[in-house]
Amino acid sequence: MIMAIQKPAWLEALNSQKFFIACSTHENAKKNEKNICCLDCCTSICPHCAPSHRFHRLLQVRRYVYHDVVRLEDLEKLIDCSNVQSYIINSSKVVFLKKRPQNRQFKGSGNICTSCDRSLQEPYIHCSLGCKVDYLLRQRRDLNKYLRPCKRLQLSPDFFIPHDVDDEAMETTHSTIIQGDEPMGSSDSENLSMPRTEFVRKKRSELYLCARSASRVSDEDMSANMSRRKGIPHRSPLC
Repeated sequence: MIMAIQKPAWLEALNSQKFFIACSTHENAKKNEKNICCLDCCTSICPHCAPSHRFHRLLQVRRYVYHDVVRLEDLEKLIDCSNVQSYIINSSKVVFLKKRPQNRQFKGSGNICTSCDRSLQEPYIHCSLGCKVDYLLRQRRDLNKYLRPCKRLQLSPDFFIPHDVDDEAMETTHSTIIQGDEPMGSSDSENLSMPRTEFVRKKRSELYLCARSASRVSDEDMSANMSRRKGIPHRSPLC
């Protein structure tokens, strides 16, 4: 009796999980689309869920022509992606995760995908990772030969991960910061006794008034310079 070859759980998750849908846990937050796959939990998550999975293997999923793609550099750390056609998007090579069957059957003499009959460039024979996996399973090949050990896989440093902050932290972030080596005036020392939010509002109003007065002085100087005459003209003496 021949035992059926099963796919790893994380590989099955890449094929079965839905991405770019709203996260039910963070439905009221901004940028809550599920564009990350946690390979250890085998589920799709949004950027707001990422901090709770920071010690897991995280794979970013991108969107191209309404299909899910992954950077080839990241996917090669997990599985052999040879013979899978790649595409260049934003200066990065990506591969499609799932099958992309064509409505019309290809009738040319070029390369076609082994699973969905999509036309391909040479020397590729798979249009997506899912097509290659299905082909290997039909050939009853051992998938372990193509899997690569990867114990750590993190998101790129430029990936957006929101940090939840309260209103007071936001006030502090956008308020005026007084350096420790600068002398503190009497008005600042008096303001220390008032609540922080009121202190921030007062500092902002002071900065606003200073900016208004500076712009008013510059406008007055400009008008004075424009209306200034060169002096009384002197006529030449009559001969």
